Amino acid sequence: MDGAEISSEVSSQIKATRADWLNAARDVLVTAGVADVKVLTLSRQLKVSRSSFYWYFTNRQDLLDHLLAGWEARNTRTVVDRCAAPADTITQAVCNFFTCFVDPKLFARGLDFAVRVWARSDSSVRRRIAEAAKTRWEAIIGMLERHGYGAEEVVSCARIFYFTKLCHRALDASASMA
Repeated sequence: MDGAEISSEVSSQIKATRADWLNAARDVLVTAGVADVKVLTLSRQLKVSRSSFYWYFTNRQDLLDHLLAGWEARNTRTVVDRCAAPADTITQAVCNFFTCFVDPKLFARGLDFAVRVWARSDSSVRRRIAEAAKTRWEAIIGMLERHGYGAEEVVSCARIFYFTKLCHRALDASASMA
């Protein structure tokens, strides 16, 4: 066999999983934006045939829907879970909340930003962001109420926590936590 035959044989044996497609799409979304999340581009990146995409997704919109679901599961669910985590004091609770934004395994800052950029051109994504914001907001409020904060304090503190997190991300702050 010559090199071309071996290369062809190897590439035909390479399989891309559903997770591979989603990871590649998420990487493109974060680095280049939703307009560049295209089946052909992803198939070339994964070095698989474009038709293999259809084993996992019905179309590009299905892939985009799964990207949004993954964003919600990772970023919004993490905020909710961290706000609900056991904490003896409000200080512990606030640290639980901010841990989301310090640990990239818990919260994908780049993905969150990319979804917000995507929302500028897609009203359905804007609605999903609004729903996620409401869910995150309610989690913060619940955390504060569990620690005895009154109605006025809860709103003020929740705004400070939420907007501090948003501004930190918007500024792409990369200062060391130390």
